Amino acid sequence: MLLGCSPVLQAVLGTFFTWGLTAAGSALVFVFSSGQRRILDGSLGFAAGVMLAASYWSLLAPAIELAENSGKFGAFAFFPVVIGFTLGAAFVYFADLLLPWLGVIEHSQTALALSYDAKVMKEKYEHPSTHHQEYENELSIRIGRTALHSEGLAVGVGFGAVGKSASATFESARNLAIGIGIQNFPEGLAVSLPLRGAGFSTWRAFWYGQLSGMVEPLAGIFGAVAMVLAEPLLPYALAFAAGAMVYVVVDDIIPEAQISGNGKLASWTSILGFVVMMSLDVGLG
Repeated sequence: MLLGCSPVLQAVLGTFFTWGLTAAGSALVFVFSSGQRRILDGSLGFAAGVMLAASYWSLLAPAIELAENSGKFGAFAFFPVVIGFTLGAAFVYFADLLLPWLGVIEHSQTALALSYDAKVMKEKYEHPSTHHQEYENELSIRIGRTALHSEGLAVGVGFGAVGKSASATFESARNLAIGIGIQNFPEGLAVSLPLRGAGFSTWRAFWYGQLSGMVEPLAGIFGAVAMVLAEPLLPYALAFAAGAMVYVVVDDIIPEAQISGNGKLASWTSILGFVVMMSLDVGLG
């Protein structure tokens, strides 16, 4: 992320940064054991707080300002933001519904969440002939959900919007990339750590973890190019990215952090993450 570069190059650099933090989080599988669930849940809570703050200060605030400055909506300047935000959440929702079809799998999301627990997966691997394919399927859903939830699009949209309003600055886009990178750090660990407890080799667990962030550079490039070519859609696109991220936080990250009995820890680390990202956006934006 270098000031003065084109939006597309900025998106490439920003999303490679977020992918790198996904890989760094996955690399913690070489350090932590699968039984250290509190570390993972605390990290997920922190990530949730970061993403909620980033969604407002780096995406929704510029979207609202762009809609107001356009002069097309008057008192209804909230309209494109509402539309974009709702469509972003709906996109993630329907993407989740499509995953079982794409993978020809019929597991429920609750069953998938429970499968993250190392003890459950270890028990499955005691009977590999019965459970190995089932867990491989669950793993494919997990990686697929992470890819479809890719926040790389948000980074690309953020850099593509730079200069279009007072709130859409290089600093806000950079802070968004930093916030998404922070979110991706525990996301990588959330894939790798349970795999290690299930009997996968450390290197294979790391590989699958970093793989979950590999799609982000492509999504970032698409988002930046789309915003350069279709400037009138900026309020909708920024709000779309925000809606997708907020939906992921409330539907995926927070429930995952709560299922192992560490809910209070996750809640307080969420507050901490929100405060850190808010301070970053306001202080450096």
